Parts: sequence; structure tokens; C-alpha cells
Amino acid sequence: MINIAIDGPSGAGKSTIEKMLARKLDIIYLDTGAMYRAMAYIAIKKGIDPDDEESVKSILPDADIRIVYIDGEQRVYADGEDVSVKIREHHMSKAASDISKIPAVRIKLVEMQRTIAKRQNVVMDGRDTTSYVLPDANYKFYLTADPRERATRRQIELKQKGIEIDYEKLLNDINSRDYNDMNREFAPLIKTADSIEIDSTGRSPEEVLDLILSYIKEV
Repeated sequence: MINIAIDGPSGAGKSTIEKMLARKLDIIYLDTGAMYRAMAYIAIKKGIDPDDEESVKSILPDADIRIVYIDGEQRVYADGEDVSVKIREHHMSKAASDISKIPAVRIKLVEMQRTIAKRQNVVMDGRDTTSYVLPDANYKFYLTADPRERATRRQIELKQKGIEIDYEKLLNDINSRDYNDMNREFAPLIKTADSIEIDSTGRSPEEVLDLILSYIKEV
């Protein structure tokens, strides 16, 4: 079984690159961040603050998050509802970051992620994939980019969806999420010693993909 793990901060291009990589290698792509967004969605729908640990823990046993692949595309279901589009709304980024700090949430979702990785070849991204979720992955990468470029990319992405958000707000949100991800007590975002760091600043997705592929010898 071949597992490829990619970590890095928000907006570094992990999802885009992993989708391209999965298609190139003909393996499954698992967006772990979508699972945290789905958990945050469930909490918000129930009127619970994603940062309220005790309240979130109370709904965990019944929370049903499923990843389904339809025509090769990942769809995310939360309590039976297809939330693949809704969890991509801008406010869900902070909600996912808040709920991901709760150890019980990470334990539940990591168990699901590891089960998927044991059953099939997979490329998986996140914040703690190389260090905690798949520490024995065959290939590990840390994908990063300058915060200002990440904010610009996010602004362009949102504009394409008809959403206008101030650039400075996006930059502040990215810096805030970086801080939260890197400083949470349980399984923080780190670059492991055995991860290959790739800076996507100024590089096209195709250039980043080629660079990653140059390190992968077999699948």
C-alpha cells in the first residue's frame, strides 16, 4: 500500500496539487480538511460554537461524516446531507480551525482517515498528516507559500465564485489560522524532519506537481 502525505498551512495549494497528483498516479485523494469543515458544519447547524469543547464533545458520538467518491470526485456528507459546497464558504475556514483544536474531534476523524489509508493507495493532506495521521507514509511533503500570495490566491478563488472579501481581512484570517494550527496543544502543524519542503510561491500548480513527482519513485 502506498500512502503520500502532504501538510502545510492554509492556502498553500495542497488541495489543488493533491487532486492533480491523485489523477496523475490514479490513486484516491482524501481531503482531510473537508472532514473538519463537515464536523464544524454539524456543530453550527446544531447551534453549537465550534470552539466550545464540551458542547462539541457531546455531539461527537452521533456525528455522521462520510466521504463518497462519485466519478472520481470526492463528496462530503454530514449527517446525511451533501455539504461539499457549503463547507467551502469562507466562514467555515475559521470554524474548521477552531473545532480541529479539540482532541476528541481529531481522534474521531483520524481513526476514519487511517482506516481509509489502510485499505487503498491514497494521497492525503492536512495539518498533521505527516506527523500524526500517517507517520509511516511512504512519501511526506510540506507545502508552503508566502502568506500574502496565499491571501491573493484565496481572493481570486472567492471572486470567481462571486464573493467579494477585503484582501487585508483574508490575510489576517490566514495569519490567524496559521497561528492556531501551529500552536494548538494536540497534533499541531509542524514540518517533520523526514518531510520534503516545497515552497509554491511564484510557482504554477503544474510546476509544483512536477517537483513533487520528481521525488516519487513508485506507486
